[in-house]
Formats: sequence, C-alpha cells, structure tokens
Amino acid sequence: MTTTDMPSPVDAGGRAVSKKRRRGAATGGLRQAVSATTLLWLLACLYGLPVLWFILSSLKPASDLFSYPLTLVPHNPTLSGFKAAWDSANFSQYFINTTIVCVITTILTVGVSCCTGYALAKYDNKWLKVFFLCILATTMLPSEVMLAPEFLVVRDLGLYNSFAGIILPAVLTATGCFMFRQFFLTVPDELVEAARIDGARELSIFLRIMVPLSRPIMLTLAILSFQWRWNDYIWPLLMLNDPNKFTVQIGIQSIVGAQNINWSVLLGASVISMIPLIAIFLVFQRYVMGADINAGLKD
Repeated sequence: MTTTDMPSPVDAGGRAVSKKRRRGAATGGLRQAVSATTLLWLLACLYGLPVLWFILSSLKPASDLFSYPLTLVPHNPTLSGFKAAWDSANFSQYFINTTIVCVITTILTVGVSCCTGYALAKYDNKWLKVFFLCILATTMLPSEVMLAPEFLVVRDLGLYNSFAGIILPAVLTATGCFMFRQFFLTVPDELVEAARIDGARELSIFLRIMVPLSRPIMLTLAILSFQWRWNDYIWPLLMLNDPNKFTVQIGIQSIVGAQNINWSVLLGASVISMIPLIAIFLVFQRYVMGADINAGLKD
C-alpha cells in the first residue's frame, strides 16, 4: 500500500513553508493577543479599583472610614449610611425631579440631533456647512463661559426657577449633531435617490428609512444625554431656588455641612445616585452593541 504526501504550502516566491515557521507565526499571534488582553485587564483594574473602594466604603460605619490601617473590605458592613442619606434629604422628590428633566431632555436631544444631523449630511448647501462649523465652534468654548449669557437669556424669557429653564438650553448639543451627521454620511445617497424616484417625500424618507437605520446612534446618544443631565450640577444650581424642584446632585450637595461632613451619609447618597445610571446602561447596552448599523444597506 502506498501513501501520498500532502503538498507543502508555498509562499509568494515559490518556496515551501515549513510547519515550524507556521507554528512560530501562530505562537507570535498568541503572544500578541495575550499581551493585549493583559493590558486591557490592567486598565480595567486601574479604573475599577477606585470605584470598588468607593462602593465598599459606603458599606462601612463612619468610625471605620478613617481607621488605620485602611481596609478595602468592611469588617462590619452596614446600610445605615444609605438609610440616613435617604431620610436626611427629600431624595424621593429629587429623584422624581431629575427623572422628569432627564427623560424630557433626552427625548428632545435625540430628536433634534437626528433632524439636524440628517440635514447637514444629505443636503448640499453652503449655509448648512457654515451652520455646522458654528455648531462645532461651540465645543471650543468652556462651558463656564456660556453660563452668564445663557442665564440672562433664560431669565429674560421668564423660565427662571422652572424645569423648562434647565431643559431647553441642553436640547441642542454639538456632540449629538456630529454623531448623527457622521452616521448619515455613511448611508449611500443612492438609497435616498431610489426612494425619491419611487415617489417618497422627504419626511417619509427621513421617518421610514433614516430613523430606523440610525437606531444604534439614537440609543448611544440617549444613554449619554441621560448621563449628562443626571450628573449636571452647575446649571440646575443657578436656575433653581425652590427646594421642591432640586435635582439629585443639588440634594447630595445639601448633605455636606459648612463645618463638618458626614462621609458615611455622603457616600451612601452618592451610591444611590449611581443606581439609575447603571440600570439604564445595563438595559440598553445590548441594543447598542448588538445592533447592525449597516442593516438594510447594499453596495
């Protein structure tokens, strides 16, 4: 019985490639993958350790926070800091106020940014390009520079000490417009032209074709916008003077005393304020990461 040997693979020059060489290439690729994975784990630990220390410290009694030597895991975990934080301030009202502001602002921000990004990407007009440059120019200014003129405009409109005064200035964001514009530029113009040839109107093209395609960007901006408004402190502090309209961040600041700080209560309140953001991310991340941005498109 005779056997036939499998032909050895050859390279571009016609020379046979040995198994040792192929094994060495595979080992080098594995080494690179392990190095990258190790680096990512180190970065994750670097960023995650302060957050873990922060959460575990909120479970410590006030007497153990500054005990020496410092410990990461609490010896006598307790929820007294969370209970004291919830009872010391009107947190239920703060949560309701902040939720109203965040939900309305997020919906308006996503809608306005989607419309603006579509117009900037799919309509050829020199004034639209100038308008886009003006929008990008706002990102070059520190937010503190814009506080005084924004406050004067909102006050003169009669929106001081109201939720509308917090919501309206935050609707149009340069980041949202830029995200949608860059996405719509990747959508082939032939898709829009085909819809126009079939008799579809501009509003129908936008609502039935463009909006469904941009769902991943919409969800991403929604998460970011909700996070921005939830963590916003300076603007609500300037606009509100009624304690019944305070947001969560102002409520947390009210816990800090003039002479001393109850760190156990402050840490508990801070952890409580993080729960909605974590829940929002866990609920919507699979829609963002699992969505096919190129769905429905053909070259």
